[in-house]
Amino acid sequence: MKVYQRGDTYIAPKGSFFDGNIYIPGNFIVPAETHIWGRLDVDGCLELGPLSTVGDDVTCGSGVIGPGVRIKGVLSSAGTLTISDRAEIHGVNAQGDIILRPGADVGEVRSEATIYVYGKIASTKLTGKNVKVMGN
Repeated sequence: MKVYQRGDTYIAPKGSFFDGNIYIPGNFIVPAETHIWGRLDVDGCLELGPLSTVGDDVTCGSGVIGPGVRIKGVLSSAGTLTISDRAEIHGVNAQGDIILRPGADVGEVRSEATIYVYGKIASTKLTGKNVKVMGN
């Protein structure tokens, strides 16, 4: 599947399927319902669209993970992460802040900064400098 480039930002076509591992040397915008069956490595910011799937681990500089996304491996970030509603991720590691939205199922979460929890989530363990629970 072809990925389009604009400056240092790469964009996948909506509903794409990628068989194998992907490396992006900049930012990566992944539209809704895009499926990657291997590992995803992004040097910059990752915007993973709603209802997308990644079959292995994900690394990125920072990221926004859309609602209903499934990552079957561990999500690792050198910066901050936002995990949207109903996302399912095997585990999360970040050097920056992590925001967890309602309904997220995230396994073990580790941050070198603050973990913000909004609403009810499912997690086996939350480890960070601070863990702040906002809402019910």
